[in-house]
Amino acid sequence: MLTFKHRAKSIKTIFVYLLLILVSWSLIGCSDNLENNNISDRSGVENKTQPNRLEEIAPPAIINELDTILSKYQPQVSILTPQPDQVFTENTVTVKLQVQDLPIFRDSQLNLGPHLQLILDNDRYLSIYDLNEPIVLEDLTPGTHTLRVFAVKPWLESFKNEGAYAQIPFHIYTQTGYTPDTSLPLLTYNSPQGTYGAEPIMLDFYLTNAPLHFVAKQNPNDNISDWRIRVTINDESFLLDSWKPVYLKGFQPGINWVKLEFIDDQGEKIENLFNTSVQLVNYQPNQEDNLSKLIKGEFSLNTAQSIVDPDHQITTETPTEETEIQTPEEEIIPTQETETQTPEEETPTTKSQTEVIPLKFNEEIQIEQLKNSQLLEKIFQQLEKFGN
Repeated sequence: MLTFKHRAKSIKTIFVYLLLILVSWSLIGCSDNLENNNISDRSGVENKTQPNRLEEIAPPAIINELDTILSKYQPQVSILTPQPDQVFTENTVTVKLQVQDLPIFRDSQLNLGPHLQLILDNDRYLSIYDLNEPIVLEDLTPGTHTLRVFAVKPWLESFKNEGAYAQIPFHIYTQTGYTPDTSLPLLTYNSPQGTYGAEPIMLDFYLTNAPLHFVAKQNPNDNISDWRIRVTINDESFLLDSWKPVYLKGFQPGINWVKLEFIDDQGEKIENLFNTSVQLVNYQPNQEDNLSKLIKGEFSLNTAQSIVDPDHQITTETPTEETEIQTPEEEIIPTQETETQTPEEETPTTKSQTEVIPLKFNEEIQIEQLKNSQLLEKIFQQLEKFGN
């Protein structure tokens, strides 16, 4: 029989066990909250209640074929004027650019072609197809400005070889120092921006002073152990760890916003001017422009090759000549057949004669066969006797 002392000890033990269980549950709940908060902070997702709409898909086949043709080029881009840190005493600046190892042009039929993308600060984007045409920047605000330029393909993807990018600061009236630090990694937003009529829509950017991943991890003296690009589109975020274009579908019709952030492996922003950029994208699925038709595969390689090769001639006459040659051959054959069949239809008399002649011939054969029969011979003999 348990005494009061033993009963108190048992109740105390049970109470301790219950207290430990409650404490464990509370610790598990706290750890879950901390983990969720850390994921939210690092991913940058502002609204987790929305379902994922975006999906990465393979580039269109025609893009891969055209990109193979352009792979022989390694464009070298430079800014001739203005000079680095040049100070102007007026708010208008004339820009001169130079590119080597890449023909830039705009195809007269499709209005697409390799060109240079010129960016003033982080606001004004200009597409340059002809270096002989003057490039004039007007109404510039006083202070420091930054010009960035890089070579792009007809579908707006940037060339990523060394030398395809150039950057300089210049000043209107005076310096204000508002320019990117050239010793730090720099993110330059490229695409998408503007209006699009077809998916997938390409996401592309240019990186400067970004170390390779394995170099960044192995160099202990590097301030940046690794880097990522955080992409947020309409509150939906994801990370990119490679420098290559990404083709996405799932944009909503109408206005979409796209934000790119240059971050390190801890999810912290890499501080430099322009390392965070936001652009608006207007997706109109029914719009019929040549870039949209190219993405949808409505152009053959023969036609689309004119936007990557200025000397390409579209061969449209060869198929037409082949069909013209085949057409008269098909007309001659039935004409000969009708001529051979016509005499047979116009001589019904011959057909009737051929029908009668076999009948007479058959009667003679039948009579001869009857005469040869023994029965008829006897009949004929009786008839001859009766006649005598």
